[in-house]
Amino acid sequence: MKKLTKGEEELMKLLWKAGKSTVSDLIALMPEPKPPHSTVSTTMRTLERKGFVSHETYGRTHAYFACLQREEYAKSSVKEVIKGYFDGSVENMLSFLVQEDEVEYGDLKKLLDNLEKSKQK
Repeated sequence: MKKLTKGEEELMKLLWKAGKSTVSDLIALMPEPKPPHSTVSTTMRTLERKGFVSHETYGRTHAYFACLQREEYAKSSVKEVIKGYFDGSVENMLSFLVQEDEVEYGDLKKLLDNLEKSKQK
C-alpha cells in the first residue's frame, strides 16, 4: 500500500471523520491558519491518483469520499512500524511500549486476557 505524506494523512483523517466532503468542507474543519483552497484541492487530486479517494461531481464542485477505510490504513501502517522498527516482532513492540511507560503492564495483561476469553467463545 502506498504511504501518505503527513499532509495527506491529515486530510484523510478529516475525510474519514466527516464522510463525503468538498474541499471547502474540509478546509472549514481545519485549524487556523487554514491552507489555501488550491493547496487542499491539489492534495485531494493527488490522493485520488494514489487511489485513496474518489469523487462525485455536482456542477463544478467535487465531493470527495474515501476509497480506503481508516482501519485498513491503520492496519497497514502498524504492520510497517512493526516491520521497520521492531524486526517484525509484535513482542518487541509491546515490550518497548511497556518499557517506555506508554502502556501499563497490568492493562496490557488485562487486554490480552479479555482477547483470549473472546476467542474461546
